[in-house]
Amino acid sequence: MADDELEKKTERSEGARGDELSCQVQVSAVVVTYFTGPLLARAIDALREQAVVTEIIIVDNGNWEGEVDRAVGQNRVEPLIKIITGHGNVGFATACNLGARSATGDFLLFLNPDAILPVGAVEKLIADVGDMHGSWVVGPKLVNADGTEQQGSRRETLTPWRAFVEATRLYKVAPNHPYFQRFNLHNDPCPGHLCETPTISGACFLLPRGDYQAIGGMDERYFLHVEDIDFFLRFSKAGGKVFYDPLVAVVHYKGSSRASKFGVERRKVTSAIKYFDAHFSDAYPRPFLLLVSGLLWVGFFARESARIVKGLFSVLGLSRRRGTTAVSRAKSMNDQRSAR
Repeated sequence: MADDELEKKTERSEGARGDELSCQVQVSAVVVTYFTGPLLARAIDALREQAVVTEIIIVDNGNWEGEVDRAVGQNRVEPLIKIITGHGNVGFATACNLGARSATGDFLLFLNPDAILPVGAVEKLIADVGDMHGSWVVGPKLVNADGTEQQGSRRETLTPWRAFVEATRLYKVAPNHPYFQRFNLHNDPCPGHLCETPTISGACFLLPRGDYQAIGGMDERYFLHVEDIDFFLRFSKAGGKVFYDPLVAVVHYKGSSRASKFGVERRKVTSAIKYFDAHFSDAYPRPFLLLVSGLLWVGFFARESARIVKGLFSVLGLSRRRGTTAVSRAKSMNDQRSAR
């Protein structure tokens, strides 16, 4: 009986804190979309369920005509909906900055259009960070549709050496050696509480608007990929703290955009090389940086070649099936004629 009463009091206390938080905090959500498809509507609906989100800023980098309007629907007041469009595909980093400049909230939430927030997620992120002194940014635990932790949810600092370890698979030689530690940490035991981590995911993260502005936002020299890794490294260098919150799980459906697979993978390589030059050109010998760049390109062409070969086999397999079906049909017709 006493336990039940205590539990009810705790629930009332947490509810009161949540109501108080929603009255005090204003969050601007920035969603960059590029040919996202039906998931955009689900992401917007989930944002509408967040009590502290007072405005949703959609940066349209390119969609089919009317797609964004259909996703938004008729209600554009609570929360306020802003659509920034007409600029073309300026890249993810530039689009994030466009959205941030239009924001009025105390906090900025950057959310991929294929990430679906559970009810109360934004309040929980802010509450878990609490009265943190200094600059901070926090990201949730990103999960796949089956509930497993997603690759990229929490990561180490990306260095040329770590990229070399990944490219050459040296981590298989001595998996537990600190020199061969992997970049992504999703296979490591998940912490049970808010904790600092070098790098979180750009698919969903939240921070005070002033902290985003203080370091100049995203580096617009990155068109696609690695801009989030660069941002969190610059944020840490400026004295900010990067937090991972495993108590908030957000489902992230990857690959919803209709962007070219070849183009996306190529951008990953060019952005990584740009990142290494920007942050590690003094710490690493130039020949080693060139070696890492070469390995990244080798990996890219190997993956693309494998993808092309797989596609060809698929087409040939389909042709064989069609040919077999045609031969069977002709044989059947011939047998019928013979029977007559």
